[in-house]
Formats: sequence, structure tokens, C-alpha cells
Amino acid sequence: MTQEESEKNIIGVGKRIRGVRAEEQETGAAVSRRVWPGRPYPLGATWDGRGVNFALYAEHASQVELCLFDSPDAERESERIPLQEQTDMVWHAFLPDLGPGQLYGYRVHGPYDPQRGHRFNANKVLLDPYAKLVGRRTCWDDSLFAYTVGSADEDLSFDERDSAAYAPLAAVIDPAFTWGDDRPPKTSMHKTVVYEMHVRGLTKLHAKIPESLRGTYAGLASPPVIRYLKKLGVTAVELLPVHHFLQDRHLGDRGLANYWGYNTLGFFAPHIAYAASDSPLDAVREFKRMVRSLHAAGLEVILDVVYNHTAEGNQMGPTLSLRGIDNGAYYRLVRDNPRYYMDYTGCGNTLNAMNPRVLQLIMDSLRYWILEMHVDGFRFDLASTLARELHAVDKLGAFFDIIHQDPTISQVKLIAEPWDLGEGGYMVGNFPTQWSEWNGEYRDCVRSFWKGDGGTVSEFATRFCGSSDLYAWSGRRPRASINFVTCHDGFTLEDLVSYNDKHNEANGEENRDGADHNISWNCGVEGPTNNRKILALRDRKKRSLLATLILSQGVPMLLAGDEIGHSQGGNNNTYCQDNETTWLNWTTAKQKRNRQLLDFVRQVIRIYHDQPVFHRRKFFSGRAIGGEEAVDIAWVTPAGSAMNDQQWNASHVRCFGVILFGDRIDVDEEGEEIHGDTLLILFNADHELTIEFTLPKIEENLPWQRLIDTFEAEVSHDEFAGGSVYPLRSCSMVVFRMATQDED
Repeated sequence: MTQEESEKNIIGVGKRIRGVRAEEQETGAAVSRRVWPGRPYPLGATWDGRGVNFALYAEHASQVELCLFDSPDAERESERIPLQEQTDMVWHAFLPDLGPGQLYGYRVHGPYDPQRGHRFNANKVLLDPYAKLVGRRTCWDDSLFAYTVGSADEDLSFDERDSAAYAPLAAVIDPAFTWGDDRPPKTSMHKTVVYEMHVRGLTKLHAKIPESLRGTYAGLASPPVIRYLKKLGVTAVELLPVHHFLQDRHLGDRGLANYWGYNTLGFFAPHIAYAASDSPLDAVREFKRMVRSLHAAGLEVILDVVYNHTAEGNQMGPTLSLRGIDNGAYYRLVRDNPRYYMDYTGCGNTLNAMNPRVLQLIMDSLRYWILEMHVDGFRFDLASTLARELHAVDKLGAFFDIIHQDPTISQVKLIAEPWDLGEGGYMVGNFPTQWSEWNGEYRDCVRSFWKGDGGTVSEFATRFCGSSDLYAWSGRRPRASINFVTCHDGFTLEDLVSYNDKHNEANGEENRDGADHNISWNCGVEGPTNNRKILALRDRKKRSLLATLILSQGVPMLLAGDEIGHSQGGNNNTYCQDNETTWLNWTTAKQKRNRQLLDFVRQVIRIYHDQPVFHRRKFFSGRAIGGEEAVDIAWVTPAGSAMNDQQWNASHVRCFGVILFGDRIDVDEEGEEIHGDTLLILFNADHELTIEFTLPKIEENLPWQRLIDTFEAEVSHDEFAGGSVYPLRSCSMVVFRMATQDED
């Protein structure tokens, strides 16, 4: 069954859903729909076993009509029911004859006055912002726009065409689900290893997953995927957006598709295209089964969420939901010309989080995904947008105040993408104490260091130790830093070491899109090559980058596919590539160099889990770099002496080492001291020189045992005496542990 056929086959519509009304239609009796006043809370459509309560916030509306549809194919609603009750700007009614599976939308009446910020047009059927399931995919048509497309007056014109045949429709759900003994793993943030992945991209080409499940929630929950994730050693999957999103019209016209999904249409509904079931109505249950399976394997589920803007775009966008329900209430408009939108996101509009009802929408959505869908945390796209008050970013704004006092949301993992496109939007290091942040400073510095750029040693050491310069000043800890070298937005790791320039021609924008500043190096040849020397250098750089990432203080985040050499052909902006460019090719993962890389990553993650010194709860004590001797960390030169200020600041220095002492690393929740091994890590970012590195003597007669040397995919665990010289080869990183007295 095709995706289109699946989306048309919603169960729960027809006479099983319509109840009494269906029986009346079959017997030819007159339809007399029972409509009771209902309640203004909860918002959305809520089935209680007796009927469905509908509640919609529309502050400036003059009338609201509930539209009931008999099937996804219906070109018109079967009934149009005026909502007579309004309480605190919420329109509501209770319909005792309805149940799960019922398709519905709204028509909202009010002034059409774009220059005053009002864009009501009752000719348009609108999606409930609280829809728990989107029961019909949006089919593009000019009637979806409130203005007449192509008219001389553009968005100031008024379009009278009915959009009922094409508009997205909501479906009433039955929330019942047997969770059994499902328990969130609740891995401490400082022990978390995040795996950023795409539901479709990870599973679409996986040969061990049944073909009908590939690219779906069920595919992600399949035994082959869970075994892979467990063996890899990650503790949490971070899913690119799974809130129901809109496929952009302009991309479809060019034969492309919105792959990443940062184009949210429904903040409560799982994206139905990722459901394997023949019935899209099963998408909610399928998502819950996925979470339950991942939890059973000890894996947490973090959602990448987009509350900063919606899929309706700027004033030239369609009217699908919030714009037609109450444009002036839901969106931030330009104060002196409300025809236009404040755009801090680059996507045309900005959600108005200053409105208490809009803020409630966001909070209700977050609580829903935690309490009903059992997810374990969120990564907030362009989070600085949500922190804006009148204009400036305010980390103590209402959004953060409400989250911090909420007994549910405050207890899950909260991760910010700490920037947006507006003035003053780059806020790395400035989010409140409970938050972690994507650390863009870490990404850029680590890339520069292993690229071989000079003058990076001092900052690299700070980033490796958790970026105390960004977080310690406000009382935050290393867990605040989500460390990453690559993510969905930009080069993959394979491309980072294979391309000097982006190659985004397939996106159809003449290679103008995507970032130009990538801090990448192709190692001598642009793109694929059979040159063994260049391939060896690329593999060495990848191992060094990954080992640095995993073993740095803070929270490591791996991009799915980096561990198996996934390439996107140099495309660093694959948002519109829903094809083999982005889908992980598990066949190439079997190639020797990629198989060796995967084994290496597994080994390094095991070392991370085994060694408490890599996931400290607190920053190292004393000065961050150099200076007086500290009990927990020391920095050494290749001669075995302590680093001095001149060496830290010298542009030619690319080689140094660090000793992480294992005694009294931390104290656990019960007050017990945590001890671990003392480790020595050596870095050489020079691409040509082998450095003779004198291994420091810490304790008499105790040797250093080599754990990894990134110059090679595999090394023996040989021992080296303190004071001996180790040949630290070019572009490599070596990790040693100190043997203990009771070891042979």
C-alpha cells in the first residue's frame, strides 16, 4: 500500500464513528445532532467515552463553526455546527454522538483586515492547533490561501474559494494504551550519550528491517535497530522533528521534499508519514510502542521540537490553522505595520510566546508528549526566539519561568539550540541553569584544532574540559554543554574531511544555500578518491575527531551515520533531500574502513562509560589552563614538563597532553566517593610530524597502558613505562590508563 493510500484509509470514520447519526441516515430519518455546551478546558478535541468535547481559543473571532467530515476523500463537510458557547475567549461544545476517528476542522469568522493584523476567512477549513492526529495530508491548491494568489493586491485581496477539499483535517483519538511497566531510563545528563537521527533516514535502507517497516516508527523500534544502538553504546536517541509538518509547495514543484521536518503544522500530532500501519489513526499507538520498546532497551527518547514558527510562513503563506483562527493572537506582528510578521527564524513568522494562551499551547504540548507519549526530553530549535520579550532575548522571560516551575516539564532533559536569526540572538552560555545547550563554540574549535589551524590549543583545552568559560560563571556544570562536531545541519563527518567547499547543487538554488564557513579540509582531493594515503589521513582525522568528542567533558552528541562513514556528497544543507543522499547506506557500512570505524567508535564509547573521569559532574578545579598544580588535572608538553603561558598562546603549538587524575573524582547521590583510573591523553594535530612524547612519571613503577591510538583503527593494549618516549604520530590522539598496583 502506498503512503497516499495509507493516509486515505483512516479507521474510525463511517458509521462506526458517526454512531446515532449514521443509523438515522441509513433509515432515512432526519438528522438531529445533539450539541451540549461543553467546557472550555481542555483545549482541542477530547473523547471521554460518552462523546467529544471541542474547545478552540480564538480571541478576536466573531463566530466559530465546527466542521465534521465523513472521510479523508470528502470534498465538503457533512455537518457544520456553530459553537454557541464562549468562555474566556475559548469557543466550545460537547457532542455526545461522536467518538474516536471522527475527522473535523473549523471555520472561523471575523474581520479580514491584513493591515490591522486580522486574516479571518471562513471559506477556509482550519486545523485544530491541539489536534492529536492529522487525519488527512495537506493537498496543495490555491484555495488554501486566504488571498487570491496572483492578484494585484496580493495578500490584501480576499479569496472566496472553499478549501474544504484540500485542507488538513484533525482526527479525534482514543488515548488508551497499555504501557505495562514502561519506565523512563532516566540516565543522568552527565552520563548521557546522544545519537541525533532521523526516523526515516536511519531505517529506510536497512536490509534487516521488514520492507513495510522501513522509514517508520515501527522500523526504529525493530530488533535490528535496537540491537545496533545498544551495541554502539549510546543512551539516548534525539529524533529530528516528528511533530506533524507540512510539505512545502515550492519544494514539491521542484521534485523535492521537506526531509528534516522543521515546518510544524501540529504541535501535538505525530507525523503520519512515519507510520507503518495501514491506518494513519494508528500513528499515535505506533509512536507509543516505539517509545516503549526503546525504553525497554534502556534508551531515552528526545524530540527535536519547533515552537518558534509554524508552516504557514509569512504574509504570502497559506491559511491552514493559526493564521485563520486568530492571526493577531498567535503570531508576532510588526508593531507599526501588522500586515507583516516579525521573523526571527528565517521561516517567515514567529510564534507569539508573549501571549499567555500561546504560551499555554506550547506548555500543553510539552506536557502531552511527556505524560501521554512518555518522551524523555526536548531539543528546542532556535530557542532564543522563545526567550524574546518585546524584542531582546531575555533568559528570564516568561517561557523559562513557566518551565522551571512546572513539575512535569522541569524534570526532563531540556536542550536549547541557543541562537536564532534576530539581533542579539546568539546566546551560547546564557541559558538558565536547568538547560543544556548545543555548544557551537565547541564544534568550531575542535574542527579548527584537528584541521591543523594554529593558535587553537588554549581554547581547545577549555572546550575539552567542558567549556567552563561559557557555563561556570552562572553556576552551571559541564552537563550544560552538548558537544558536537557534526549535526544534521551541515557536513557529515565523512564530508568534513573530504570537501573544502559545499556542493548543494541538487537543492536547486545554484549552490547559494547552506553555510560557507565549514572549517573543513579535503586532505588533498575534493570528494571521493581511491588514493590510499589520502583515505588513511581522512580516517585518522575522523577517529581523532570522534575520540575527542566522546571523551570531552560535557554531553557528547553523535550524528547518525558518522560512525559508518555516511557521506552526503558534500551537500551541507540536505533539508530537502528525502532520498539516498540522506538515507543511511548500510551496505557501505560493511566496507572494511567503515566497519573498522564503527568498531573504533564502539570501543571509545565503552571507554567513556567505564571511566568516571570522563563524565564528571563538576568542572576541574584550579585554573582552567596551566598555572599551579591541581589535584585533578595537569597539562604537559612533549618534554614531559608542565605547559606554560607562552606555550599555550604560541601559534605553532599543535601538540600537548593532559593527565586526568582518577582519585576522588566525584561523590554520587548517596554520598559515596567515586574513584577511577588516572588517564593520560596526548594530542598531535600536526599533519606531518611525529612528535617524540615523554610519558610523565606519576607513580613509581606503574606503567601506562595504551587504550587507543587514533593513528590506527586497532592497537594492542601494550604498556609503556613512565619516563619512556612514545612516538606520537601525525594527526593522532592517544589515550593511556595508569595500571594499578594489584594488576599483573
